[in-house]
Amino acid sequence: MAGEASPGRYVRRRDEIDDDGGCDDVLAVDVRGPDADPFDIPAKRAPVERLRRWRQAALVLNASRRFRYTLDLKKEEEKEQIRRKIRAHAQVIRAALLFKEAGEKHNGDRELPEILPRGFGIGEEQLTTMTRDHNCSTLQEYGGVEGLAKLLKSNLEKGIHGDEADLSCRANAFGANRYPRKKGRSFWVFLWEACQDLTLVILIIAAVISLVLGIATEGVKEGWYDGTSIAFAVFLVIVVTAVSDYKQSLQFQHLNEEKQNIQVEVIRGGGRRIPVSIFDIVVGDVVALKIGDQVPADGVLITGHSLAIDESSMTGESKIVTKDQKTPFLMGGCKVADGYGTMLVTAVGLNTEWGLLMASISEDNNEETPLQVRLNGVATFIGIVGLAVAAMVLVVLFARYFTGHTTNADGTVQFVKGRTNVKSAIFGSIKILTVAVTIVVVAVPEGLPLAVTLTLAYSMRKMMADKALVRRLSACETMGSATTICSDKTGTLTLNQMTVVQSIVGGTKLQTPANVDNSSPTLENLSPTVTSLVLEGIAQNTSGSVFEAEDGSVEVTGSPTEKAILSWGVELHMKFAEERSKSAIIHVSPFNSEKKRAGVAVIARVSDVHIHWKGAAEVVLALCTSWLDVDGSTHEMTPDKANQFKKYIEDMAEQSLRCVAFAYRNLDLKDVPSEEQRINWQLPDNNLTLIGIVGMMDPCRPGVRDAVELCISAGVQVRMVTGDNLKTARAIALECGILTDPKASAPVIIEGRVFRAFTDAEREAYAEKIFVMARSSPNDKLLLVKALKKKDHVVAVTGDGTNDAPALHEADIGLSMGIQGTEVAKESSDIIILDDNFSSVVKVVRWGRSVYANIQKFIQFQLTVNVAALVINVVAAISSGNVPLNAVQLLWVNLIMDTLGALALATEPPTDQLMKRPPVGRREPLVTNIMWRNLLIQAVFQVAVLLTLNFRGRNLLHLAQDTLDHSSKVKNTVIFNTFVLCQVFNEFNSRKPEELNIFDGVSRNHLFLAVVSVTIVLQVIIIEFLGKFTSTVRLNWELWLVSVAIAFVSWPLAFAGKFIPVPKTPLKDIIVRCWPKRRKQGGEQQHHSPEAV
Repeated sequence: MAGEASPGRYVRRRDEIDDDGGCDDVLAVDVRGPDADPFDIPAKRAPVERLRRWRQAALVLNASRRFRYTLDLKKEEEKEQIRRKIRAHAQVIRAALLFKEAGEKHNGDRELPEILPRGFGIGEEQLTTMTRDHNCSTLQEYGGVEGLAKLLKSNLEKGIHGDEADLSCRANAFGANRYPRKKGRSFWVFLWEACQDLTLVILIIAAVISLVLGIATEGVKEGWYDGTSIAFAVFLVIVVTAVSDYKQSLQFQHLNEEKQNIQVEVIRGGGRRIPVSIFDIVVGDVVALKIGDQVPADGVLITGHSLAIDESSMTGESKIVTKDQKTPFLMGGCKVADGYGTMLVTAVGLNTEWGLLMASISEDNNEETPLQVRLNGVATFIGIVGLAVAAMVLVVLFARYFTGHTTNADGTVQFVKGRTNVKSAIFGSIKILTVAVTIVVVAVPEGLPLAVTLTLAYSMRKMMADKALVRRLSACETMGSATTICSDKTGTLTLNQMTVVQSIVGGTKLQTPANVDNSSPTLENLSPTVTSLVLEGIAQNTSGSVFEAEDGSVEVTGSPTEKAILSWGVELHMKFAEERSKSAIIHVSPFNSEKKRAGVAVIARVSDVHIHWKGAAEVVLALCTSWLDVDGSTHEMTPDKANQFKKYIEDMAEQSLRCVAFAYRNLDLKDVPSEEQRINWQLPDNNLTLIGIVGMMDPCRPGVRDAVELCISAGVQVRMVTGDNLKTARAIALECGILTDPKASAPVIIEGRVFRAFTDAEREAYAEKIFVMARSSPNDKLLLVKALKKKDHVVAVTGDGTNDAPALHEADIGLSMGIQGTEVAKESSDIIILDDNFSSVVKVVRWGRSVYANIQKFIQFQLTVNVAALVINVVAAISSGNVPLNAVQLLWVNLIMDTLGALALATEPPTDQLMKRPPVGRREPLVTNIMWRNLLIQAVFQVAVLLTLNFRGRNLLHLAQDTLDHSSKVKNTVIFNTFVLCQVFNEFNSRKPEELNIFDGVSRNHLFLAVVSVTIVLQVIIIEFLGKFTSTVRLNWELWLVSVAIAFVSWPLAFAGKFIPVPKTPLKDIIVRCWPKRRKQGGEQQHHSPEAV
């Protein structure tokens, strides 16, 4: 049936302009000017121009790998073109059909095909054609929806049987509600992409030339070592990189499957409502739809009350379409914008436009996150420095080589003009080029931006175990910066398990049969008139349902509020089906958060029309002009009586009860509009008669008080935004720990209508002081979010209703509820809280901070290696013409630094210490002063020790008695071994940049211990057994002890270094102040400036 459009119903925000983003967000034009940092993008809704700019500014050696987990801008354009083609195709078919029908006379007989699915009276092709073409005349030929249900062996009220045999038979006959997914990329694709790194390609070419020249000059027996060792090292880097990337890809693939697995309510097995996966829907299913749901497949409307569908996802037009018996066809993939109803499924999977669309477009949900883009800026800045250093080393080494200043280990000159043959000269040049290119490999941290993806993939997998499903990657990062959480009350802070514990009917307290005493009446003591009206209001004015099984058991379905009221009705001996049959619904006004009430008009057999209303107690009470007594008589609602009812409501609210009132009024049949005019009929809500009030208990969730206190101690303010009245909200807020003062008043606790009436400036002034907002509408929540954002807060918002979508969309982090949340709310959110529990929200905050902290640990570790390796090789090259770390050794260091380092440090689980810090500032530099202190201490130590060994190693290691050639090899091996072990020990330091105890929790991080163990084992194998490949020699136990002892010093050094105070002002700001030129420019950002770091 057609119904009234709810004033607060869901409105698609597709074409809205974001207040903060301005026109540049809408037009995808960056208006911030050319001097803005290209590596600074917003967390949500970044303009395309901004996304292109940072890609162009980044220094990239392997684009296919670096941009793998970023948004493919070209592919997005292709997706939109495919969508347009499919929409146009469907519309052309419908237009052609209408044209054909207009030109032909109606033929009453319709021949069914000879071959039909076994047991069914209609075929798959006929169903698909009728549904796709929205052909109402064909539907009528089949006998309407009732006739179609018979052909499909379905019952419009009880659904299909739903056993395994029935479901299998229907899937075989009409197809399954699935579409072919594009297979994820295989391991070989990742291997091929890893090979496309420019520097690795150069190294492979150098390895081949070195191999050919080596064999030509030294013979096969000795000449193959150099070239093969470089090639093997490159191959090892490629394989480890590909394996790591492939595992991340599998995790994202699993996440996409979780996001698409929507739960739908169907009627099966004799009338029972059960939730099933959208993939398990079959043709003939009767699906219950309500506001916010996604239509799971194509179908035909059975019954609908104010049912309005947002078809923009399929038609491309932002238009809400009302569905009734004249326009009964529903398209899969669309959203229910208003009302509720039931539908008969007629086409599934690839037989629907939605299925064709989903099968045609790629499901990659890649996106770049702000942290990932900032790290590209870091990698670019470091890479430019590294390229400059590598170029300088190349020039110096070539100059020294061709001028005869480069000597072999035995002291002989490598190049003598006129004597050295061409082969030897080329061989020497290739070695120099290989070293310079390898310095580039180490200097350009390609793995740095990808470490974000690694830690996000790890965090998202672990967050699933903590009941949080991440829909948008950047939300993980942003959550670490959250300064305030605007939380719903019902279901988030409370259990959402409502039960009616108090009721007032006929002006007196009513006792349920389970809790009866002699002083209070039960329903049996009331007059038949009152009893009839109470049960009629419960049974008809509901979107829930009661299923009574043959064995007498009762199953109640619906929202928690509906279930509580229906369960109360069952306790009052209500027979649901019997009550529903006594009268017929002629019009419905669905509940929404704006009106805070729901209404229904019913007509009884004696042509009496009753209009029943239920909703927020004080809202409904204000509409009443009379009240119903226990004897069925009606009395005027005097001020004294109204105050008495208000006192009842206040007493219940102070006990944390949610109060719902029931009222009705009579209407003459002649005042009811005709069925055609009823679509816009506003149900009269004046001159109501109060029937009763119920108080429902919804206890606080266990542990929610501790979770709130943890948030507050972590610098995250929790604010409660609820539709309940002021007293109920206060009681729950005190119980949860959001409020500490029971006498708190405005603006700490405020009503939505008061906040709504403020000017923008007043809202901004009061927003930070508000802890509880009662009787709020979704629009009030949106206004609060905007006001807090203007005060520079990073706002997280929880929401479950369709009308929460604008606030979820506007917030920095939108958190929808997995159990009670509608599909519209989930699609507007960034993270879905699967158990609807506030404690899970706090876990998300921990994970958000963990992501940021882990990236900082990895940056500190990687920068230390970068600085030390570059300085050691540059100083040695300039001073002696030789570098202590050759190409193969540097590739091994790069593997430790990039892939293995990221695995070890980017996957640290969150600790309680993270919740003792303030939130991470959105513009806080990635490399803090503490990190600069730590990495400089370690880098200076490593450089000092290794350069000392490089220049004085023969004497210090007592190698003066050995030959020059052997002692040089031993010295360089010790330098290499010490350098690698320093990185292993420094990995422990990097785990805890600020804490003194670097071993805290290390035993619980099995992956970290595994990576460290593998690194040490491989290092021993390299030194002891692979000397030919790495140009090293075996070390005796004393030299091993020397290497370990030097590396060990990094631990006490790091411990002592943490007592060195650092200024709170970021290093960038100190540089700006001290640099006159930058001061004149007012601290403008420069491309690749230290701010990127």
